[in-house]
Amino acid sequence: MPHDFDALRSELGLPPASRSDTFSVEVLAEAAAIAAAGVPELEDATSIPFVTIDPPGSRDLDQALFLERVGAGFRVQYAIADLGSAIPPGGPMDEEARRRGQTIYLPDGRVPLHPTTLSEGALSLLPGGVRRAALWTIDVDESGGTGRASVRRALVRSVAQLDYEGVQASFDAGTPHPSIEALADLGRLRLRVRVALGALELALPEQEVARDGDEWRVGMRRRTDVDAWNAEISLMTGMSAAQLMLGAGIGLLRTLPTASDASLAAFLRTARALGISVPDGATPATVLAGLDPDLPASIALMREATGLLRGAGYEAFDGAAPEAPLHAGIGDPYAHVTAPLRRLADRFGTEVCLAICAGGEVPAWVREALPSLGEIMQASDRLASQADRGATDLAEVWELLGRVGETFAAIVVRADQDGGEILLMSPPVVARCTGYGLPEGGTITATLAEVDEAGRRVTFSFSPEAEGSTRS
Repeated sequence: MPHDFDALRSELGLPPASRSDTFSVEVLAEAAAIAAAGVPELEDATSIPFVTIDPPGSRDLDQALFLERVGAGFRVQYAIADLGSAIPPGGPMDEEARRRGQTIYLPDGRVPLHPTTLSEGALSLLPGGVRRAALWTIDVDESGGTGRASVRRALVRSVAQLDYEGVQASFDAGTPHPSIEALADLGRLRLRVRVALGALELALPEQEVARDGDEWRVGMRRRTDVDAWNAEISLMTGMSAAQLMLGAGIGLLRTLPTASDASLAAFLRTARALGISVPDGATPATVLAGLDPDLPASIALMREATGLLRGAGYEAFDGAAPEAPLHAGIGDPYAHVTAPLRRLADRFGTEVCLAICAGGEVPAWVREALPSLGEIMQASDRLASQADRGATDLAEVWELLGRVGETFAAIVVRADQDGGEILLMSPPVVARCTGYGLPEGGTITATLAEVDEAGRRVTFSFSPEAEGSTRS
């Protein structure tokens, strides 16, 4: 019998896959009315040839971009789906979105924040159609520093829906779409700026669960250059939004405290122990930026760096700026404003920035909601993480059922007194491994010791004498 994720969904209080898009009659009626109303009269920016970059088959398209070179610098036009002008404050959909917090993704389907008639239809920046947008314009100088940043409402039209692999192939061939020709240069420049600010940039491959016939398989997706460059545009926009909010004394920041000096020093010691070059004056940010993600030691150090990224939260403020506005992982204050179709906070953050740039007052419904948004987002972040980790754990278990006693090549990504954490070469399973003497950052041969489907856990064992154990 094919495996499914229904038990996990039930455990997390999520609807089964067959009813993932279930909303109340009132919410669906409101969505239908919004879709039928069409677009309002706004500034016409449809002559700008925006494009979107998303995973293949995506329908909930939050962002569209157009880049141009201006002298030695750049101008970024970044269109974000405009939900604030479409969703009535205090109505059924607004209340339901506040209950959900964000879209939850599972391998067998997502539980959307908004009805798909809007998030994958009338409000999504799908190609060819005229859509309402919050249109950011950000100037970047030749050093990568941002100058004037502003946002306004406008009508936009995407001319092409691109995907990451296709865009990467186009850059590799020297034939990128004209609307994003500058993406590589701008993305690299902005990454250098953030590393100089202390940003902890991890290029870890990501586990993905996908259907293979009637089964579910765990795969590993490596981050492409285009992934990183495109992310820099979104991060720059969120950093610009945070500066607008701090300047006006009102907003909602995504925060992350700086790790302690002891933790930072321990990280650099681990890097040296793994054989990674740590020049005098190097910081965790510069060490991470110089890693080759294909090397086992690099993967181990990047996993170690996740320990420096603990304590993320949200900080709402109205009046005095927060005492600790920094997001240490990004290197600067940062606000969520670029994914409103999928994340509740972005709709409110965008409204704050629109009001600031228009020289008006932040709407009362936004101001009243700010204090409660952090708690809503934290709860939905936990749920999203549990869904993602639970689904991956299940798929790992299903991959290894009936294989206890077999041996696998693996990278040791973390070692401790009685074992550690390993990443199998194939299938790409992350699991606990018992045994002494695991060579952190090295490769070993591990034996599958236990597969616990009920506990969603697999365990391996290691012996230093096992044939094939090597240190890379």
